[in-house]
Amino acid sequence: MSGWLKIVGLGPGADAMITPEVSAALLEATDVVGYVPYVNRVAPRAGLVRHGSDNREEIRRAEQALQLALEGQRVVVVSSGDPGVFAMAAAVFEALEAGDAQWRTLDIQVLPGISAMLAASASVGAPLGHDFCCINLSDNLKPWALIEKRLRLAAEADFAMAFYNPRSKARPAGFERTLEVLREACGPDRLIIFARAVSTPEEAIRVTTLEQATPDMADMRTLVIVGSQQTRLIERSGVPLVYTPRSSQ
Repeated sequence: MSGWLKIVGLGPGADAMITPEVSAALLEATDVVGYVPYVNRVAPRAGLVRHGSDNREEIRRAEQALQLALEGQRVVVVSSGDPGVFAMAAAVFEALEAGDAQWRTLDIQVLPGISAMLAASASVGAPLGHDFCCINLSDNLKPWALIEKRLRLAAEADFAMAFYNPRSKARPAGFERTLEVLREACGPDRLIIFARAVSTPEEAIRVTTLEQATPDMADMRTLVIVGSQQTRLIERSGVPLVYTPRSSQ
C-alpha cells in the first residue's frame, strides 16, 4: 500500500460546508489525525483509525501523521475552516522541514476549506469586499507587543480586519486591550461584527460599533470583523447587512 498525506479543512461547522474533495479524501483515509473536537467531526467507520490530541500539540501531531504516511497509511490531517489559515498545514510543513528526510518523499496535498473568516463575512453580507487583513489575537505563539503593532498598522492602512481567537478564559485581557487600541486608532463609530459559531445551530451574529462593543461579546468560537472607514451598514429587519464597497479609496 502506498501512503499519502492530505491536510484538509472541515469548514466552519456545518457538514454542508465540507467540500466534496475533502469528503472524498476522508472516505479513502485509513487514519485521521487532529485536535480532538475536529477528529470527532469525522464519523467512525470500519478501517478508519482516529487519532485525537490536545490543541497545543500541533508539531507532535504533524510528526505522527508524517510517520504514519511513511509507513504506508492514507492519512488525513483535519483542521476546522481552511487548513492554511492559522491551522495544521503550516505545522505539517514545519515538522517536514525539520524532520526525517524520508518524509520529503511523501505524496502530500493541502485541500482547502471554507474558513471561519469567509463564512462570518458571508453571514452579514460582504464586509471583506475590499482590501482586508487577518490577525490571530492569541499570544500563545507570538508576543502581545507584535499583535498590538499589527493592529495599529492595519488600522492606519484602513484595512477591514478579521480576528481569530479573540478571547479565551486564560487570556481575557487581550481582547479588552484590542478594543482599546481599535477605539484609539479607528474611532468609536467603526462597525464591528461578532459572528459566533457560524453555520452551526448555535450561530449568533451581532453588529455594533466599537463604542458599544464589550470584551464579553467574544469567545474562542467567535470570529470578529472590524470594518474600514468605507464599510457601510444597510438597516433591515433582523441582522443588518454590512459591506465594504470595492470602489473604496
